[in-house]
This record gives sequence, structure tokens and C-alpha cells, in this order.
Amino acid sequence: MKANYIRIGNKKIGKNYCPFIVAEMSGNHNHSLERALSIIDLAAEAGAHAVKLQTYTADTMTLDVSEGEFFLRDNTSLWQGQSLYNLYKKAYTPWEWHQPLIKRAKKNGIMCFSTPFDETAVDFLETLNVPAYKIASFENTHLPLIRKVAMTGKPLIISTGMASLYELKEVVNIVRDLGCKKLVLLKCTSSYPAKTQDCNLKTIPHMREIFDCEVGLSDHCMGVGAAVAAVACGATIIEKHFTIKRSDGGVDSAFSIEPEELKQLVKATDEAWQSLGRVTYGTSNSERESVVFRRSLYIAKDMKKNDQLTKNNMRIVRPGHGLAPKYYDELLGRKINRNAKKGQPVNWDIISVD
Repeated sequence: MKANYIRIGNKKIGKNYCPFIVAEMSGNHNHSLERALSIIDLAAEAGAHAVKLQTYTADTMTLDVSEGEFFLRDNTSLWQGQSLYNLYKKAYTPWEWHQPLIKRAKKNGIMCFSTPFDETAVDFLETLNVPAYKIASFENTHLPLIRKVAMTGKPLIISTGMASLYELKEVVNIVRDLGCKKLVLLKCTSSYPAKTQDCNLKTIPHMREIFDCEVGLSDHCMGVGAAVAAVACGATIIEKHFTIKRSDGGVDSAFSIEPEELKQLVKATDEAWQSLGRVTYGTSNSERESVVFRRSLYIAKDMKKNDQLTKNNMRIVRPGHGLAPKYYDELLGRKINRNAKKGQPVNWDIISVD
């Protein structure tokens, strides 16, 4: 029988387990190793299950060209006014930091893995024995990279931002043909920050049905609302950019959450998951004491033996110790077989059998 979860490190990921929360560091370390280490400490303290890095250099990402399409002029972009090369030079995480960051995460009892952006990054990360790999939305059509990652046999998390259904089917078929058994797709809106109305979270159960894999959310929205809604839609992983303070600046700080917000995210998504429960009807264990506050039939005026039940002497009131209200019309006009006081529940044993 197929397992209803996958395992990443020591964590089970599935609908029967609390959401797996990933704090994305990206370039929010602002080129300070001490700050990067503090981000890991704070993520662990807030309850995240993993911290994610990004593994690339400016030279593995783009060309050192500062004109034309290599220069960001879009006034709506957070990164306008600089070249792609300089942006990635500013944002990258030095490779020599990876080992101490992974060690710090382990010390804090959480996982640390990364997003590789080219094949050399995969080779490097394999030397560090990372527990999983993440493919960024902008790389989900980079099939040579994805093949390389799939061949490691590690759990593979793929963000689906901008990808068509055809492109997703193509990449899923490729990784499964290469033996990938632990696949997660993350619904993602690749705008920064993303608007909640653009999230289209109803895609989450649709992807789960089509691809028969775990599905989560890579969330670029402000706040935790989209993440909570995603869990309600069946998301089992939530990834969110994380920083110490947005006011400290940094390439991704504007759409990152701070430690107190990460704590709220962990708590709120866990509560959302717990509230899903299972399909059930009737009285739950927690409702048993509340049943008595339903309405039922009661004697509303003192009555004598052989008096008839009428709208004046029998009412539908709380509490619920009498017969159910559905018997009201049936009992009107029936006689009682004993005296009855106001406030006495109407039960079958006081009804005359004609």
C-alpha cells in the first residue's frame, strides 16, 4: 500500500501531519555570516522546521553585462536600476558559508537545504549531504538542472510559478522516470510581493489530484492569510522568505516575514491543519456536554392526569432533556397519564396510551 506521506530528513510530510514550515533566507543575510547564523537561530526559535539557502554565484546565474535586457529598468521591480549580474553578486550566499550554516541548523534541531541554480551547485551541495533540494520557479524549465537533481535520489521540491500545465507534466514525468519518489510541488505566484487575489490556491488540490504528490505553497504575500488558506486547501509545506527586520534592508526583505510573524505563521497553519480533522457528522466528544442545551419538549403549566397537551401547556424550550421537537405536532391533543408540574420534561412514560 502506498504511504500517505513522504519523509524529508526526520520529518513526515503529508496531510496527516502538521504543515512543514520552511524559512527561506535567500539574500537576507546582507553578506554577514553572523547575520545568517542569527537568521537560523531565530527561525528555529520561531518553530520553523527548516531553513533554505540559495546556492549560486553571479557568474553561474547570468553574464556580466550592464546594458540591454541585462539591466533592470522596470519601475515596478524591487530591484530596478541595477544589472542582473550586480544583483546576484549582492544576493548570493558564499559557498564557504554553507557548511557552518548547515551545522548551526543541526545544532538548533532543524534542517537546512538549498536551491541550486546550476549543475555545479548540485555537485557542491552533494558534498554537504543536504537532505533535500528545491527548484526555484524561475528554474522549473531548466531541465538539465532538474535531471541532475533528480538523479541524486533526494526529495525534490519544485516551485511552479509561471509554469503551464504542460510544462509541469513534462518536468514531473522526467523526474519520475529518473526514479524520484519524493516529489513536492509548490503553488507559487512569482511576483514580489504577491497579491493575495493572485494566489489561486484552488490550484493546490487540483495539482495533488493530477500529479498524485504532496503539494504546498511558496508564499510571497505579506502576512499569513494565504498560508493559512493554503493549508485549508491541502498544502502540506509552506515556504516563506524570512529576515530579522525588514527595516534592515536586503534584496528580499520587502516581502519577508520577521520572527514574530514566523511564530504566528507556525501557530496559525498548525491550527488550520488541526481544524480540518476528518469527515464526520453527529455529536463529537467535545460536544457531548452541549447536547443538553438543544431544545426539547417541556410542560409549561401545571397539569392533572388526563389533561390534554396543548400549545399553552407544552412548549419547545431549552434544555434538551425532553422529547425532541419533531414530536410536538404528534403529541398535541394527547392526554397525560399522571399529574405533571411546570418545568417537567415531556417523555413517553407520561403519555396515555389510548
